[in-house]
Amino acid sequence: MRELPKTYGDESETLATHFLEQEGFLIIERNYFARKLGEIDIIASRDDVLHFIEVKSGKMDFDPVYNVTPSKLRKIINSAHYYMKTKNLDVTFSIDALIIRHNEVEFLENVTL
Repeated sequence: MRELPKTYGDESETLATHFLEQEGFLIIERNYFARKLGEIDIIASRDDVLHFIEVKSGKMDFDPVYNVTPSKLRKIINSAHYYMKTKNLDVTFSIDALIIRHNEVEFLENVTL
């Protein structure tokens, strides 16, 4: 029973990756895990901006955008800072969400503003 959500999540991240590439993003990493901080689904770059992207998807009537919670955003921000520190990067960055509803993609840039 546990495999179904993981498989759907992986498919959603693959769909998100293809969407981002079509939008001119360079995919740097997928499923970056910062120990004790959390995971970032996709790290990508476009126009000299580093994007840390949370992918949320759902097949039910519940809108997956509501799964982008303040707690989740805090983890992503902390993981993004950790990533930049370990890679010795000092660049402009953005925390984004990519929402997939019934195979339709919505890209929300700068969700922390």
